[in-house]
Amino acid sequence: MKDMFATFLFASMWVYSFVAPSPAQTITPPASLETAAPQTPAPGKNPVSTALRDILPDRQKNTVAAVEAMPANKFNYKASADQRTFGELVVHMAETNNLLCGKVAAVPPPKVDEVKETDSKDKLVAALKASFDFCSDAMSKMNDSKLAETTEGFGGEQVTRAWFTLILAGTWFDHYTAAAISLRLNGITPPSAQPKK
Repeated sequence: MKDMFATFLFASMWVYSFVAPSPAQTITPPASLETAAPQTPAPGKNPVSTALRDILPDRQKNTVAAVEAMPANKFNYKASADQRTFGELVVHMAETNNLLCGKVAAVPPPKVDEVKETDSKDKLVAALKASFDFCSDAMSKMNDSKLAETTEGFGGEQVTRAWFTLILAGTWFDHYTAAAISLRLNGITPPSAQPKK
């Protein structure tokens, strides 16, 4: 598992060049960051849960926007022969959200109709949005008191909910990166690299 996480971090840094803005573009921080004076966060009882809740809206917005930006006739696109199609990636994102958000928040995953990569773009986007809605609901019930609990991980290994929390945060970035690369390779600027309107 440690090797998998190290590989993920290395790969994330490598693909940054694909999703970072081109030299002609700039990333403008949200207005709330431009005007807000730096503040020391108030100590809280649930810093990890709060941080994950704070990360979620931006990940949700950019990931859904990236999937919506891909034309419906490109959902069978794959960057290389060994990679998932874009449609398979969307199915994977929705399934992963439902699994991991349930694991970190200690709530059962939702019962959802199975989606396939060959389903319509509208159906796949709806499944992705629903999975993020589940994450938002699950996170609202989450607190740090259960992070030390163990639960079944991949391959039956017992891991902590804290471990799943780190995996979830990294997975959101990984999934957006994969979608953004596919957009770039199809001549579409990813949402996070769009110039401010």
